[in-house]
Amino acid sequence: MRVLVVTAVPVERDAVTRAFGGGPQTVALPGAVLHRSGAFDVLAGGAGPAAAAAATAFALASAPRGGGPRPYGLVVSAGIGGAYTPVTPLGSPVVASGIVAADLGAESPDGFLPVTALGFGRDRFAPPPALVREVAAATGAATGPVLTVSTATGTAERAAALLAAHPGALAEAMEGFGVAEAAERAGVPVMELRTVSNAVGPRDRDAWRIGDALAALTEAFGKSAPVLEGWNRHDDRHRG
Repeated sequence: MRVLVVTAVPVERDAVTRAFGGGPQTVALPGAVLHRSGAFDVLAGGAGPAAAAAATAFALASAPRGGGPRPYGLVVSAGIGGAYTPVTPLGSPVVASGIVAADLGAESPDGFLPVTALGFGRDRFAPPPALVREVAAATGAATGPVLTVSTATGTAERAAALLAAHPGALAEAMEGFGVAEAAERAGVPVMELRTVSNAVGPRDRDAWRIGDALAALTEAFGKSAPVLEGWNRHDDRHRG
């Protein structure tokens, strides 16, 4: 099975490909370059849910059929992100049990209304539960909802509001829901794997540990690669 891994920026992509050793083969697509290592194609799709969705959709639509490598059987949104709770300290991995669009909806006098409350769309995807458990076991990751936001949280008040709206959320990033939307429309399962670079809340760049989080991302993919490559979506239905 081939696996498509979508990150936001090249340093995240490179952190993932380092897990596989050697120099990845590059495959040019119009407007994008895949870094291919064995069964994994890794793409830096851009920051934010719109760029992530577009890049993922294009890569899935361009997947070889017939004589080339097999089409993708799994899509992974990957990178670094911020953590909401002490359960996810700096440098630790997180596997999303739910990929949630935390700010897709409307403001109202009674507070924020998710898009589902407006009567259309969806605001979350659930990755295959057995795959989540197996990757978490392989990496020592915490599991829980990971929020997708279009604007990174920068105040304690906003962090508290998001946690109140999404109890149990472990982390936030900006791409997971976009990746999941594209994967869902292509009929391909999706999951999200991140490592923690900072605490969600007031922006304190001096406290960020981006280098440590990128190193942890490499380690997490090194440990989870056999699980991801060998996973079978039909088996997951019986184990979930």
